[in-house]
Amino acid sequence: MENFFKLKENGTKVSTEIVAGFTTFFAMSYIIFVNPAMLSQTGMPWGAVFLATIIASAVGTLIMGLFANVPYAQAPGMGLNAFFTYTVCFGLGFSWQQALAMVFICGIVNTVITVTKIRKSIIKAIPASLQNAIGGGIGIFIAYIGVKSAGLLNFTSDPGKNIVLDSGTVISDASAVPALVILNNPTVLLGIIGLILTVVLLIFKVKGSILIGIVTTTIIGIPMGIVDPSTAGSTAGIGSAFTELGTTFGAAFGSEGMISLFADTTKIPLVLMTIFAFSLSDTFDTIGTFIGTGRRSGIFSAEDEKTMETSTGFKSKMDKALFADAIATSIGAIFGTSNTTTYVESAAGIEAGGRTGLTSVTTALLFIASIFLAPIAGMVPAAATAPALIVVGIMMLASFSEIKWTDLDEAIPAFFAGIFMAFCYSISYGIAASFIFYCIVKICKGQMKDVHPILIVSTLLFVLNFIILAFI
Repeated sequence: MENFFKLKENGTKVSTEIVAGFTTFFAMSYIIFVNPAMLSQTGMPWGAVFLATIIASAVGTLIMGLFANVPYAQAPGMGLNAFFTYTVCFGLGFSWQQALAMVFICGIVNTVITVTKIRKSIIKAIPASLQNAIGGGIGIFIAYIGVKSAGLLNFTSDPGKNIVLDSGTVISDASAVPALVILNNPTVLLGIIGLILTVVLLIFKVKGSILIGIVTTTIIGIPMGIVDPSTAGSTAGIGSAFTELGTTFGAAFGSEGMISLFADTTKIPLVLMTIFAFSLSDTFDTIGTFIGTGRRSGIFSAEDEKTMETSTGFKSKMDKALFADAIATSIGAIFGTSNTTTYVESAAGIEAGGRTGLTSVTTALLFIASIFLAPIAGMVPAAATAPALIVVGIMMLASFSEIKWTDLDEAIPAFFAGIFMAFCYSISYGIAASFIFYCIVKICKGQMKDVHPILIVSTLLFVLNFIILAFI
């Protein structure tokens, strides 16, 4: 195990990696239940999506750990599953089988651009200031997820007023603004207790403090009536879920999937634009996560990046990690779920000390175990994992210290990278905003010659994507 994962070389040990793997799993285990709830609205069987979510997460994360030897976990992406449900199926009228076919093609496209080094070229084209801004932006984004999960925000300032938080929220009045909730809800109070506890553990440098915080907060939730231990151990419905999996497995290639997708030639342009939207968001979500977490933690070192620039094949960690991420999307589509992507919640495990693929392997094994122990995983409330995300976000804000905030040339793109990730609830949209304003700054300064051509093309693709989304 030492030789395979190179633990000493990466300054870690087995116990640290296992704790990090548990931390990552608990931070992202919500997807096991949220993804089926989202995709089942399209007519997909809940049990089938439940299993497809777990299988895609476990397989994708295993590839990341065993092939790339990096501590990242994969699962169907939030935002991408909302796009799958509300835009592709409800808005555009595609069947869920056709949507799965498009996700599979998206995975193939991402695999091709990874093998041909297009993805790596994009990373190299992003200036250091923007890379630091993306890292800090992800800190804001993940902390915002934590604050939201803890229930600390009230999004209805007046009766009947709501704001759009994600694609599943109905908007009735855009003038509504988030506010601090009244602190009389037991779940909110549990989240606050967990946050204070986790902060105290971190201040005293207790090893495994994030995982300890999650477990302890869950236990505290029992006498508060938030966690119900009586639900643990029930595996009812697993058999029917496996039966339902036969409905979604391979559906992307059937007569209602890939075959019908291109049967109507008049819809082919719309199909291609939708695949493009899937691919662009998936690609930049992953790039943003790798840049934001890998650079600061040293997982992707300068030497590794140099190898990536000069080598062919899969000789660097970044090469392998990008390939693992790309291939996981197609695997997920085969089983019956939306785009599988690298999770920003992996930052929780990284901050807990995870540095190698052993962290990912641990997380993957927990996903597999959750098929039969889902009720136990489901016992961990959002109020227990939310504090972990908040403190990880705090740590990641350190990337902002590398930005010259008094220099508007750097500050403007950095601002949009950080703020838009949280406000738009999307890593890729934050990157899009930073790219666009970076180019605007360079145009105003007459320095467009200094902008890498790939960054210019990426910016134009983002603009095109926004135009496409405005019409589909």
